[in-house]
Amino acid sequence: MATAAETDGHKVSGVGTLALGALGVVYGDIGTSPLYTIKTAVDWAGGSIAPEEALGILSLIVWTLVIITSVKYVAVIMRADNDGEGGILALMSLLGIKHGRRPFVIGVGMLGAALLFGDGAITPAISVLSALEGLKTPAPAIEPYVVSLSVAVLIGLFTLQSQGTGRICRIFGPVMTLWFLTIGALGLASIWRHPDVLWALDPRVGLTYVTTHGAGGFLTLGAVFLCATGAEALYADMGHFGRQPIRLAWYGLVLPALLLNYAGQTALLVDGPSTRETNPFFDLCPAGLQLPLVALATVATVIASQSIITGAFSMTRQAIQLGLLPRIYVSQTSAESYGQIYVGFVNWALMALTLVLTITFRSSDNLAAAFGIAVSMTMLLTSVLMFIAMREVWRWSLPLSLLVAGLFITVDGSFVAANMVKFFEGGWIPLVVASILFFLMTCWSQGYAAMCAARERDTFPLQHFIAKFHGKPRVEGTAVYLSGRVDIVPVPLLHNLKHNKVLHERIVLLRVLTEHVPRVEPARRVETTELTDGFHAMTLRYGFMDQPNIPRALMLESAGCPIIFNMMHTSFFVGRLTIIPSGHSKWWRFKLNIFEFMHRNALSATEFFKIPPGRVVELGGQVEI
Repeated sequence: MATAAETDGHKVSGVGTLALGALGVVYGDIGTSPLYTIKTAVDWAGGSIAPEEALGILSLIVWTLVIITSVKYVAVIMRADNDGEGGILALMSLLGIKHGRRPFVIGVGMLGAALLFGDGAITPAISVLSALEGLKTPAPAIEPYVVSLSVAVLIGLFTLQSQGTGRICRIFGPVMTLWFLTIGALGLASIWRHPDVLWALDPRVGLTYVTTHGAGGFLTLGAVFLCATGAEALYADMGHFGRQPIRLAWYGLVLPALLLNYAGQTALLVDGPSTRETNPFFDLCPAGLQLPLVALATVATVIASQSIITGAFSMTRQAIQLGLLPRIYVSQTSAESYGQIYVGFVNWALMALTLVLTITFRSSDNLAAAFGIAVSMTMLLTSVLMFIAMREVWRWSLPLSLLVAGLFITVDGSFVAANMVKFFEGGWIPLVVASILFFLMTCWSQGYAAMCAARERDTFPLQHFIAKFHGKPRVEGTAVYLSGRVDIVPVPLLHNLKHNKVLHERIVLLRVLTEHVPRVEPARRVETTELTDGFHAMTLRYGFMDQPNIPRALMLESAGCPIIFNMMHTSFFVGRLTIIPSGHSKWWRFKLNIFEFMHRNALSATEFFKIPPGRVVELGGQVEI
């Protein structure tokens, strides 16, 4: 998830500075979960619970944070990095290419990314609603306007995204530090009055609750899981902050503060009954300080929402670079911080879905039923990929890999099963969104592969072409042809020769490759091979976190190339293909129609690769696939 933590692709030095930044973005989602986790568990229990039941729920929360977040993500899975980057797409890229399981691993990675997108719209809605619902106690008259206020906050948040998050990111760390210190202090004061809640640290208390309450005890796991929904973000943000700062922030402040607050809320439940109309989180606070706490909670939930939005932007760019989605416009909002980007289509789509959810469900209680089902499935898929990493990256023995990954898969599978009960209460929404995205990624990746194969079918080897036109008249200047391969004749070159009857003095066949690493070192960016008769084969390499810029790469590297690029005498030839779906299967033709629509509306190569429009010649054509 993109943050202001990088400068020119390098991490800012200083573990303390980065740890503070990690508090702002990485822990935004998981840090605001005390607002609704305990309250949801109470609501699902009918509005009130017995003291021993409260201790059982607290024990489950404590050990969920320990096993899922502290051990699985912070201690273990962060070791599986792709050149420092984390997240399910980075892990997919690492395993899918380097270790020979491309079809299965790519499919798992695509599904996991789609599920995260599907759940992403719920986090801003439930976070902001839960914070503003705290106004009901100190200012009951404002209750009818909570939804309207939430909509206003969310609209403002999404509208400001195009301006970049550089300035506001600077306050993320201090605000979240104050947030965690505050919720920890509130919890500690409550524990001081009721220290018996510390018995919940015994895992047997949670296990007893689950095993003695039948189906109800198992289904409570769906509410308990809300405390860990932000854990996947820890791994995804590793590339922006680094492993050490995230661990320092988690073990040093975030985990203690969360445990204290959850225990403090439970102490209130043990002390007296709770109702659906009250939230034990805000009941921890003295009446005179509840309004400031609501204000702080609202800012914290905005930060949590920001982490989801910027994460969606970052994941979209990775998916485009990995060939899982068509090109769409990605703008850089900061010249200093590479991680700060803006993707307009994703921003407005997320806003529309978030507002619909906010207006439809109208309360955090109702949204809790739809929350968690998709991200729990993503965590399960991450555990599956982690098992492969244990065997093929870390070279762990099979028994050890089965033991560790088996524990995580069992826990994740339990949460998935418990959350599936929410399906008909709103859980279907993120799953439908994820299914649509997964289908679109499948259509694009399969359709693009078929299109490339069809284009290669319509051409012939480059050496035959060079030999055929040896000694033919040439025109001055340099022609750069974008092509997926440099050993065959690009179709635009054939079209140009057919219609204009000319060949340029210098012809460069340019292939742009996205490697399955986050970033490519400048020294490896350009590879040039001088052929004969003025032909050159050139390859530009980018990582899936890089922003391609062909003119910049050519100008920076021209001193080391056999050819000097003068942009005033260089023309770029790109093909603009019209797709004609064919085939005997109706399902295949349907998927190709979807691919054709996406291809037709994708961002042009000119804009995506930052080629000056005045130096581009687009040549149309048709291809049947």
